Amino acid sequence: MAAHSNNQTIETKIGLGPDQFLEGETEMKFAGKVAVVTGGSRDIGRAVCVKLASEGASVVVNYNTNEADADATVAAVEAAGGKGIKVKGDVTKSADVDALMAAAREAFGGKIDILVNNAGGLVARKTLSEMDEEFFNWVMQLNVTSTFLACQAAVPHMSEGSAIVNLASLAGRDGGGGGAIAYATSKGAVMTMTRGLAKELGPQGIRVNALCPGMIATTFHDKFTPDAARENVANSTPLRRQGRAEETADAVAYLASDEASFITGANLDINGGLAYS
Repeated sequence: MAAHSNNQTIETKIGLGPDQFLEGETEMKFAGKVAVVTGGSRDIGRAVCVKLASEGASVVVNYNTNEADADATVAAVEAAGGKGIKVKGDVTKSADVDALMAAAREAFGGKIDILVNNAGGLVARKTLSEMDEEFFNWVMQLNVTSTFLACQAAVPHMSEGSAIVNLASLAGRDGGGGGAIAYATSKGAVMTMTRGLAKELGPQGIRVNALCPGMIATTFHDKFTPDAARENVANSTPLRRQGRAEETADAVAYLASDEASFITGANLDINGGLAYS
């Protein structure tokens, strides 16, 4: 009888093919894939980078101002077993976005498989009478223009089976809390853009979805939401707590994976049951 390798012997005995796995082994969802995460240096962005890396992706961590945070995220990506690079860039500027995608392609083989548009922010809580045109336009640029520019720059390098996940917000559904008119408007626009892109890119086999987080425990709410308000919101949810960045990252990973291969144009709520779409 001819000699066999250990692997071949195992396959023969239990009927496994070369691309199948033994019980207890799992295939990484994103092995060989390249992910670009805008605003990836902290909070939800960092959690997304680490989650994708833990499932085999090579991750491009975009940041704008805090290089130390970006370094920490890359270190976390590597600790999770993945490969990562940091790329500085203001994603409200087309030149910076083009440079970001070029750096991703140069580092990881010329393709982009996953784009996560996480960059954005509320900037400040201002009522209608307190806002001026410059402030309103800046919030729209930060949340909507950045998403548009990143999608436009990434899509030419994405092939069938690729995925885009945008970060919208519960505020885009319910108008947001006090002083969040501009932010809520911008996130509503991201939700609508998601649906439109899903229709346009679907024939190319590129899926586009968005998440609509509610109260997630991040520095966003540390800065903009009083502790008492956060406690009230948490107590109003059926699950009686705030969400975690890692839970949001899990949802991003699902939408980016082949497990969600027939989901596109969705704006998925992740809010502990606080509101239903």
